[in-house]
Amino acid sequence: MLGYCTVGSAGITPMFEHSSGGRVYGKDGNHCFVVLGAFDRKPATVGNGSMFGLRFDAREEVDAFHARALALGGTDEGAPGERAPKFYMSYCRDLDGNKLCAYCTA
Repeated sequence: MLGYCTVGSAGITPMFEHSSGGRVYGKDGNHCFVVLGAFDRKPATVGNGSMFGLRFDAREEVDAFHARALALGGTDEGAPGERAPKFYMSYCRDLDGNKLCAYCTA
């Protein structure tokens, strides 16, 4: 799973399996990334206009997340870089087409 491999590289690890067939991830005992089955129990689809944002503490972590996502087969939607003063971001899509944003404010 692309999500696990990329968030795992940032120190975010699985906390527990969810009854929907999904998984809850965390860092330092806090929930911070949750992948769940669809509430209506129908197959999940890529949402047009939806995006997951993951906050990191340093630019190097944003760079590492983006590089790892691409190495695992994700597609580039915006290389890491400063988008506004002190707002460093990168964008990619996972193997299912979900858009992910990695960012930090350092």
